[in-house]
Amino acid sequence: MNMLQVSVWRGAAAGEYRTYEVPRYESQSVLDVVTYIQRSIDPTLSYRFACRVGMCGACAMTVNGVARWTCRTHVAKVAEGNAIQIAPLANLPLVKDLVADMREFFDKWARARGQFVPSATRKDAFARVAADSRARAAVEAGIECIGCGVCYASCDVVSWNADYLGPAALNRAWTLVNDERDGARAERLRAVAGDAGCHACHTHLACSERCPKKIEPTRSIAGLKRAVAMAALRGEL
Repeated sequence: MNMLQVSVWRGAAAGEYRTYEVPRYESQSVLDVVTYIQRSIDPTLSYRFACRVGMCGACAMTVNGVARWTCRTHVAKVAEGNAIQIAPLANLPLVKDLVADMREFFDKWARARGQFVPSATRKDAFARVAADSRARAAVEAGIECIGCGVCYASCDVVSWNADYLGPAALNRAWTLVNDERDGARAERLRAVAGDAGCHACHTHLACSERCPKKIEPTRSIAGLKRAVAMAALRGEL
């Protein structure tokens, strides 16, 4: 049987890589490898997962230097010979081993006003959004984000600027800016217009290249830049 040499980050920020030998199987995912280590070799290994089928994003880790969903990443596609390196997501505080602290990620989502603010009450008629409108198309392009953090971990600007809101938060803001039912457009544009907002993006496209859902946060951020500029010209900011 072929064996994989799996180098796994252990400990907190001051930890180190440890190497484990794991049996290599056909159609084996990276999450399968991590699970084997935890269940059969070292039960103290900490990692996060839930659905195992690419719906929740909880199993995101750094595999050979690239942020990925480990449940949908096959060993055959990423192994260099019979070797793999697995680490926690970058740009986030480390809890332990392969578990990153996601609070910072979601705090920035909130700072970008990523929550829907209704403009109607339950006494009003149901809103009707035209399926063929430009705004609806913009929303559809970014609405499938599940908050896995892959784009955030892949973003160079986040690495340089700890205050930067990040691709996921800005993508969410863009979907709400285009939602005609939302009642906080002006406040949201002000929230993303500062030095840590959309204009901090350097358009490196790493977030769009790495997104497992094929969303293009770079396009959303470009839309926010235009919307902020137009709002500023109209005196709304």
